[in-house]
Amino acid sequence: MKFSEKWLRTFVNPPLSATELAEALTMAGLEVESIEPVAPFFENVVVAEVLSIEKHPSADHLSVCQVNAVQVNAGQVSAGLPENREPLQIVCGAPNVCAGIKVPCALPGAQLPGMTIRPVEIRGFKSAGMLCSPQELGLQADTDGLLPLPAEAPVGANFRDYYELDDKVFTLKLTPNRGDCLGLKGIAREVAAVTGEELSPLAIETIEPVTSQIADSLPIKVDAPSACPLYCGRVIRNVALNVSTPSWMVRRLERSGMRTINAIVDVTNYVMLETGQPLHAFDLSRISDGLEGKGSIHVRYAEPGEKIQLLNGENLLLQPGMLLIADDIQPLALAGIMGGSESGVKPGTTDIFLESAFFNPAVIAGKSFTLGFSSDSAHRFERGVDFAATRDVMERATRLILDICGGGAGPVSEIISELPRRDPICLRAERTRRILGVDLGEARIAEILQRLQFKFKSADGVFPDGVFHVTPPTYRFDLAIEEDLIEELARVHGYKHIEGTLPVAGLGMLPDPEAVRLPSRLRQILVGRDYQEVINYGFVDASWEFELADNRMPAGLKNPVQSDERDAQQFARWPAGEPKAQPQPQADPGTVI
Repeated sequence: MKFSEKWLRTFVNPPLSATELAEALTMAGLEVESIEPVAPFFENVVVAEVLSIEKHPSADHLSVCQVNAVQVNAGQVSAGLPENREPLQIVCGAPNVCAGIKVPCALPGAQLPGMTIRPVEIRGFKSAGMLCSPQELGLQADTDGLLPLPAEAPVGANFRDYYELDDKVFTLKLTPNRGDCLGLKGIAREVAAVTGEELSPLAIETIEPVTSQIADSLPIKVDAPSACPLYCGRVIRNVALNVSTPSWMVRRLERSGMRTINAIVDVTNYVMLETGQPLHAFDLSRISDGLEGKGSIHVRYAEPGEKIQLLNGENLLLQPGMLLIADDIQPLALAGIMGGSESGVKPGTTDIFLESAFFNPAVIAGKSFTLGFSSDSAHRFERGVDFAATRDVMERATRLILDICGGGAGPVSEIISELPRRDPICLRAERTRRILGVDLGEARIAEILQRLQFKFKSADGVFPDGVFHVTPPTYRFDLAIEEDLIEELARVHGYKHIEGTLPVAGLGMLPDPEAVRLPSRLRQILVGRDYQEVINYGFVDASWEFELADNRMPAGLKNPVQSDERDAQQFARWPAGEPKAQPQPQADPGTVI
C-alpha cells in the first residue's frame, strides 16, 4: 500500500516527522517498507504562462516563446504582465508548447537534477530560462513534452510548493489480516489510535446523500446472496468524460502508484484508495439495451461455456465457481476482480451504472492465483471490506463524479441479505495481565479501546470485575477471540512500554544417593584405568560384519556413500565353512537403513 504523507496528514496530523511517523506505524504492526521523496531537489522553478509563440526561422522543431513568469497582483489581468515588466523569451523544442498553456519554468540560475540553467543563445535567439517537462524535473521518466498545469495555476508561484513536491511516499508492507488499512481512512484511524491525535472527519462521513435528479434505475437480482450479501447500484446520466481529472486527484493517484485513465475511472480509483472500498462503473448503454424494459443486473455464478474479455485484455473461459456481474444476456464483469472490456467506461460514454458491493471474502480468495493475475479490487475483497460503509462510499463517489463530470444521478438500488455477524468478544483484564506481563488496569484498557473506535460495554457499565464485552468493527475481520483483542491492547499501548522480566523459579539440590553410580562417573573410572572409549561408525564393510559377528544376513544400504556398503545381501548366499571371498557388487542393493 503506497500513499502520500501529505494526503494522510489531511486526516490526522501528529507532531511527528516522517521518520518518527514511520517508526510509530511499524511498532504498531503496520510495517513501513520505504519512505521516498516524490521529487529530487530543485529550486527557482515557477509556474509560468506562455503568452505567444513563433516558429524558429532556422529550426523546424524549435519555437520562440514569450513567457510570463511573474506573479500577477490583484486587479491586473491574469493573462498579461505587471507594469514595467517584460516577458521572458525562451526557446523551446517541446511538441506540446502553445500559446495560453501554463507550465513549470526554470528561471536563470535554477538548479535542476543534473543541470544548472543559464541564459543562452540558441541559433541566434536569446533564451532566458527553460520550460520544463516532468523528466527534466525528475518527476517521471521517458515523457515527451512539457508538464501542462491547470488553467487556475497561479503564475509566478513557486512550482515546488504549488505541486506539493516537498512530500514523501510511504510504502506499507501489510500483513494479510490488515485489509482495513488498504485505504487512507484505515491508516489514518491507526495513526490516531497510536499517537492519540484527533482524527479529522473524512469527507465520506460528513457528506450529505446525493439527491436524485432523475428517476432512472436498474433492477438488481442477486442470485447468489451468500456470495454477495450487499449490492448497491445507481444510474448517472449525461456525464462529460472529456473533462480533465483535477490535478490534486491526479497527484494523489500517481503517488499511490496508479495511472490516470479518465475522470470516471479516476474517481472510482481515488475513492478506493481513500476508503478501501472498490467500486466499478459500467457503460449503461452496454447493459442489455439500457433502460428499454429489458435491462437488469444479475449477480450470479458462471455457467459452463461462458466467456468474457476483461479490461486487461485477458479472454477467459469462465468456470462454474466464478462469481459474475451480468445483464440479461451476457457477463459484464468478474465480480470483485475486474470488469469486462465491452461494458467498461471509454470515450463516448455518457451514461453509467455505478456499483458498490460487498462480496464474501471466501468467494474471491484464491481466484487471482487461479487466473494468474491480480487486481486492486481482488486484493481488498479477498481480505474483507467494510460492509457498513458500502452505501456511504457510493455517495462519496457520486458526489465527486457530479462535481467533476456533471450529469444527474438516480436513486440508489440496494439489495441486502445476511451480512457477517459481529458477535461480542469477552475481554478480561486479569487475562490481559497474565499474557502481557503488565497490569494495564481497566481505565487504560477502556482508553485504548476507545482510541481504536471499538464499541464495548459491561454488565453494569463500570467494569468492577474487569470484564469488557467488545464488539469488533465491521472493518476488522481479523478479530475473533480474546487473544486478538489483547494483541490490539499491546500494540497500541506500545511494546516498548512492556518491560521484559526474567522468570522467577525456586531451585533446590536434588538428593544424590551414594549407592548409585552415574554413567558419567563410570566413564571417568574406566578412563582412569587406561580404558579408551570409542564411538564406531554405524555402517561398515559387509565382510567385517561376517568375520567379526558371524552375521550372514546383514542389511545393505540402498544409497551408500561408499560402494563397499551396498553388498551385504550377498553374504546370505555363502555356505558355512567356505572361504570368505571379497563381496562383489550386486544388482539388488538390499534393505534401506
